[in-house]
Amino acid sequence: MSGAAHPLVCRDLSISFGGVKAVQGVSLALPAGKVLALVGPNGAGKTTLFNLVTGNLRADAGEATLDGESLLGLKPWQVARRGVARSFQDLRLFTHMTVRENAMSATERGSWFWQAGDAKARAARVEEALAATGLSDLAESRAVDLAYAERKFLSMARILAAEARIWLLDEPASGLDLSSRQRFAGLLRAANARGITICLIEHNLDVVAELADEIAFLDRGVVLAVGEPQAILRDKALAAIYFGERAA
Repeated sequence: MSGAAHPLVCRDLSISFGGVKAVQGVSLALPAGKVLALVGPNGAGKTTLFNLVTGNLRADAGEATLDGESLLGLKPWQVARRGVARSFQDLRLFTHMTVRENAMSATERGSWFWQAGDAKARAARVEEALAATGLSDLAESRAVDLAYAERKFLSMARILAAEARIWLLDEPASGLDLSSRQRFAGLLRAANARGITICLIEHNLDVVAELADEIAFLDRGVVLAVGEPQAILRDKALAAIYFGERAA
């Protein structure tokens, strides 16, 4: 579960909040250059797992490693500078900055993703990120003036500009119409083709079925199953848990 085939690995990660065991002994390995989808009902511990890996929460037990080196105890910016980027459900854009300025913010000194290098090269990365997300024509628009879907793509443009090699995406396709979902799918496929490793939290099972190479199903902080997408999505017991049809 480690090495080049699985750059990001969690082993027996656990955290509790009071008497609630939010994540219980989770062990997962992200396959390099692939998409692993985290699926499960609300409260399953998916976002909490992201917060443990990225240093936003400190685990009670267990380990998370990147290329064999521990991430636990690192601050979020330290994890980010190792090449791990994440998106948030609330997007966290600089609403009164332009689209270009938002994307540029991921490359500037003092940002979590700062890398020493030529300013022209950083500017070129920003323009490439805007082009890849279809935002070039909106580069001078303020983020607050964008449609919801374009804000979603702006959050992805910042990740692209940062040149992160591992993406942790928290419901990136939620609220998108069919055309926007197709754009998003194309963006992830292109990232995979460049060797980007992606872990995706997503409630739209059509998106999961289309994009995921592997699914991990979580419930009440526990990984119940990991496997090929169709096998997981067709499992009647897991479907009952997902749609709230099981006994309490």
